[in-house]
Amino acid sequence: MYKKILVAVDGSRASRRALDEAVRIAKATEGTVAAVSIVSHTSQLVDVSSGFAAAPDDVVASTTTTTALEEAKEVFAQAKVNGTTRAVDTYGEEIALVIQRVAAEDGADLIVMGTHGRSGMKRLLVGSVAESLLRVADRPVLLVRDEGEK
Repeated sequence: MYKKILVAVDGSRASRRALDEAVRIAKATEGTVAAVSIVSHTSQLVDVSSGFAAAPDDVVASTTTTTALEEAKEVFAQAKVNGTTRAVDTYGEEIALVIQRVAAEDGADLIVMGTHGRSGMKRLLVGSVAESLLRVADRPVLLVRDEGEK
């Protein structure tokens, strides 16, 4: 049923649970998993004459992305599941829309994503990529909640 599974990874416990679930589904269906990490750069004012300098947040995002994708490769190898990894830059686009676009480009049958399960004021302030993805998705989405975070 689900032969091509896209899983969003970001290095959090919730995304690790989503990765594990995507691998379980792929093993059961003899499918493949594509782990994607979305990189979103912060906007910044730039003095053109001063040259280019990476913002500290961009360095952290790059390190987190690399770590999350390396972890996915290890999980694929241990589980003996066919999997690929890739990082995708948002270029200012909403993260949920980027995940949806990548799923469409890859022909994914299922999108798996972790959610922190925030509610109330935390959800209002931080927002929910998972909720946004549910609103725009044109294919099944499986949300895996991290029970450890509140």
